[in-house]
Amino acid sequence: MNNRSRGEDGQVVVLMVGCLMAMLIAALMLSAVAKGVGSSGADQRSADLAALAAARAMHSAFSRLFEPAEVDGIPNPRHLEQSEYLELGRAAATAVARKNGAEQVAVSFPDASSFAPVRVRVATGRTFSIAVGGFHRSLKSGAHAVAEIAPLGGGDLAAFATGGGYDGPLAYRQGKPMRPDVAMAFDRMASAASADGVALTVNSGFRSDAEQAALFARNPNPRMVARPGTSLHRNATELDLGPASAYGWLSRNAGEFGFIQRYSWEPWHYGFLRNPRSTPRHNAASSGSLQRAGAKPSGSSDGRSSVPSFVPPRFAPMLARAAQRWSVSATLLAAQIYAESNFNPNARSGAGAQGIAQFMPATARSYGLGNPYDAASAIDAQGHMMRDLLRQFGSVPLALAAYNAGPARVAACGCIPPYRETRAYVAKIIGLMGGAGELIGIDGGLEVRLVE
Repeated sequence: MNNRSRGEDGQVVVLMVGCLMAMLIAALMLSAVAKGVGSSGADQRSADLAALAAARAMHSAFSRLFEPAEVDGIPNPRHLEQSEYLELGRAAATAVARKNGAEQVAVSFPDASSFAPVRVRVATGRTFSIAVGGFHRSLKSGAHAVAEIAPLGGGDLAAFATGGGYDGPLAYRQGKPMRPDVAMAFDRMASAASADGVALTVNSGFRSDAEQAALFARNPNPRMVARPGTSLHRNATELDLGPASAYGWLSRNAGEFGFIQRYSWEPWHYGFLRNPRSTPRHNAASSGSLQRAGAKPSGSSDGRSSVPSFVPPRFAPMLARAAQRWSVSATLLAAQIYAESNFNPNARSGAGAQGIAQFMPATARSYGLGNPYDAASAIDAQGHMMRDLLRQFGSVPLALAAYNAGPARVAACGCIPPYRETRAYVAKIIGLMGGAGELIGIDGGLEVRLVE
């Protein structure tokens, strides 16, 4: 009996030890799970915040990518090389991730091969230890997040003006905002000009004080750019018109339609006089003081009316002709070609798009473009297509999205489709237009968003 009792007691002890071991292992596992869950949440938070911080830093510097490296042979302090631009994003991501407890931080740019990257990926991680009784274990956790610079709100046009000297409804011509009465007067003038063989283009219309401030920040010289709050463009009565070949016609005929050339040295700037808020305001940097000083600015005091300086000289006349013929901004066409082919007439994409404007064969045929590799013909067809898309969608961002992804996809949602390539394409062109002095909405029409 004693032997049997001792054997049974031994079995009980072994069973108890086994139970204790199981409980210890279970506690260890629960502790690991608890710490893992907590650490995973912290990792994801640090990755999200770091990615957003990087994208915000890139957004703030985005327009500087498109500033010329030199101005009149002098280095331009606003210009930013791509490597410097990416380093701003990397530094912001790393700093925020570290502040949020990340031990390991890896920052990459999925579209770094592009001339203007808009996406950033941040991976964060940390190592933590668990100890239960005599058991010790080191575990690792991590997370990642992706943020991007994207077009604002799908590219919808504002129905009412805000932030300037006019707060009423807006009408759009060639994607540019203005008062409805100004738009109707422009239509009459454009029709008369067309009958005389002159195609008018609208290079700028209403601008808020914030948009004017952005222009002034790029060129803080009141002799060249009106100070925020003083530009007549804030009243939605002013139009910067082109092309240069139309200046003579405008000088002779604009008055019949209620428009006046505001300043003698700006043959493109016309204001509408037949309703209130159409009288120029004069100040220290006004037209009077400039005229007395004999100043003759080389560009518009409020915008750009010529082909942008980044266009290779051989393509400038082609763009000017297409812009005039199809009433589409030359800056828009130039920025689009930069993004499409970098002005390479022989470019061919993996998807089969051809030439300087990257036409797919079927689209080229629909626009009568027999040879997509002929730059002059391709640019003219591009202007024709963009004219059609601007008429269809009434928005520069939506027209660009339709050029890239197809009109049917844009029409289906009334937005910029959620395709990575399309959103990046629109963002780059808007950024380049901003760098060339043609703004698309406040903040260049771009926002920061977390996408993964």
